[in-house]
Amino acid sequence: MLIVGLGNPGARYEGSRHNVGFQVAAELERRWELSRPKERFRGLLSEGRAAAGGPRVAVLRPQTYMNDSGRSAGPARGSLKVPLENTIVVHDEIDLPFGEVRSRLGGGFAGHNGLKSLARAFGGPEFWRVRVGVGRPDSTDPDVVARYVLSRFGESQDDVRKVVERTADEIERLVREIAEEHADPMGEVID
Repeated sequence: MLIVGLGNPGARYEGSRHNVGFQVAAELERRWELSRPKERFRGLLSEGRAAAGGPRVAVLRPQTYMNDSGRSAGPARGSLKVPLENTIVVHDEIDLPFGEVRSRLGGGFAGHNGLKSLARAFGGPEFWRVRVGVGRPDSTDPDVVARYVLSRFGESQDDVRKVVERTADEIERLVREIAEEHADPMGEVID
């Protein structure tokens, strides 16, 4: 399975709402004790198993900018031979209140250019999305919205940490569910 945490590279964006996908990816790497991230596919890639005896996973944090994340994740998925339905993307969602976490297979893009880039690179939109609510500013002006998502969370670090942990819990649930659906009759996980 491939888990792609979306964000923007560089210290300037660390801790921003737009980089919550990177934070969740780092939490999964820690929980699953994955290999130290290596620079591959224009991103940082960690590999291993989702818990002891779990399915093989790769966690990717593209180091392209968010709107161009398909240039990293597309080649990673192709090289690792991960089926589209075994790909999970975690990203910020301004249309959900802060702290709400939702997942679904496929769907639209709601103006999220990172998702559009991924769908082009993957050859379709039928990948899992785990959406992390970061709230919405009081304006629909694109410049105000951009400043908002690129700014740091206004909520406490403890509240942000809890959201990251809850999102990682949801991804772990999805990984187990996907692995069960793709197990052979003897119970072996087909990666």
